Amino acid sequence: MKKRIFALFLSALLLVTVLCACGDESQSEVGGTGSDGTSTSGEAVTGGELVVGISQDLGDSLDPYQMTAAGTREVLFNVYEGLVKPTSTGEYVPAVDSTVSEDGLTYTFPLREGVLFHNGEEVTTDDVIYSFETCAETTVDTALAAALSAVESVTADGNTITVTLSEANPDFLSYVGMVYIVPDDYTDQATAPVGTGPFRFVSRSVQQNLVMEKFADYWGEGASLDKVTFQIFEDSNALMSALSAESVDMAVHLTIDQVNTIGEGTYKTLEGTMNLVQALYLNNNVEPFNNEQVRQALCYAIDVDEIMELTAEGHGTKVGTSIYPAFTKYYDESLNDAGVRYVNPDCEVLEAVVGDFNDPAKAKELLAEAGYPDGFSMTITVPSNYTPHMNVAEVIVEQLSRVGITATINPVEWETWLSETYMGRDFESTVVGFDASNLSAGALLNRWVSTDGNNMINYNNPEYDQLFQQAIASTDDETQTELYKQMERVLTETAANVYLQDLANFVAMDKDLGGLEFYPVYVLDLSTVYYTA
Repeated sequence: MKKRIFALFLSALLLVTVLCACGDESQSEVGGTGSDGTSTSGEAVTGGELVVGISQDLGDSLDPYQMTAAGTREVLFNVYEGLVKPTSTGEYVPAVDSTVSEDGLTYTFPLREGVLFHNGEEVTTDDVIYSFETCAETTVDTALAAALSAVESVTADGNTITVTLSEANPDFLSYVGMVYIVPDDYTDQATAPVGTGPFRFVSRSVQQNLVMEKFADYWGEGASLDKVTFQIFEDSNALMSALSAESVDMAVHLTIDQVNTIGEGTYKTLEGTMNLVQALYLNNNVEPFNNEQVRQALCYAIDVDEIMELTAEGHGTKVGTSIYPAFTKYYDESLNDAGVRYVNPDCEVLEAVVGDFNDPAKAKELLAEAGYPDGFSMTITVPSNYTPHMNVAEVIVEQLSRVGITATINPVEWETWLSETYMGRDFESTVVGFDASNLSAGALLNRWVSTDGNNMINYNNPEYDQLFQQAIASTDDETQTELYKQMERVLTETAANVYLQDLANFVAMDKDLGGLEFYPVYVLDLSTVYYTA
């Protein structure tokens, strides 16, 4: 017996339907016209060029299996395609003729004929097998590599791909979506990527721009726009100057201050969510943050509501652990406000402290018990081109001073942060946001496993490690979901980090543009964007 796979096969190999639209809850209009992000008048037209302003350069490699920066994946979502794609609610919709065996071990994918790569070559089963094998060897996305380690074989019978697992994994399809299909005989993915998406790569000038154009031979409903240029600006000030000069058509990831500056001239502004977990991430292997009481004290000292009000006029969503709200199945809202930032050691369950967590007196008490009655000094390393993180860090510095902690911001270039802070783990604390490459909870929670290469905070908790192993080994979706939620609670109980918010995502668009959709993962889909006449 076989059952239908509940997934949207968006890959050029599989899908015959169009992209699904986002729900109303994922976006709203801040200033401008039209509640769905479109202009209130005029019909959609085909053609036109779009200039998108971004204030972050892309990573060194454009290879889908070597991408390290979320911004790179955000842009190249338009170039590469996998076999599945999430809906706006984090679920998957049925696909035609694609099946999974009753025991969850065998997946079959009939390939669509006549699908072309951007270099003109037709996609073959060899390309799919090669992509799975190459992706399984990635050292960048450890969660993806771990999921694919359960793949026993990938074989072809005619035009049908069969993937056999050694053990069932309820989340497997979410990882399949990150296996971008690439040609097996092409070696220049790092500098000139080739995929099957609605846009083809044209050129890149480091620290200047990336250009892509409509792929005329796209297998499905193609993009409306003819050409898209991602214009890279050194910082947010330069981006705002471009908006003032009306030299860009769209700008993403703006702050509320920038939105208020734009006003209601040429642009309208939409609000979605960033789909990430912003936190004060703490190096658990460095004094004093190797002391759980110190970390708990920081949680009591930092007022998230005040941060959100001062930096974004209350916009954003408070989070209390390493899962953000778009992960509806796994998201535990109770961890935001239920007093779980401190555990009573005399109790077997969390102390249920109801009300405002911000408690400077409690913070001072914990600091004294930890041996720091007079506080201490610390450094917060922040990538300087991320204005939302810099703004939040400035508020945190003030809040920590109220409990005797002297915090200093160390602004660094993005590449420096990536190499020294993230990869080198040479830091005390940092304010950034972590997103997920797919809609599996494991994609966000695996990075805190003690042996994981991406565990930049050096978190080491045997209970957490054990729960993760149980979760990835579980073949029952309900059981696995509960195990992931237990992991969330452990992170919050032990104050692994000071969790803050899922930032609001403000996008400024030319008033003649419409069709922008917000996804539950960190991507920017421009295939749905169009001009109106």
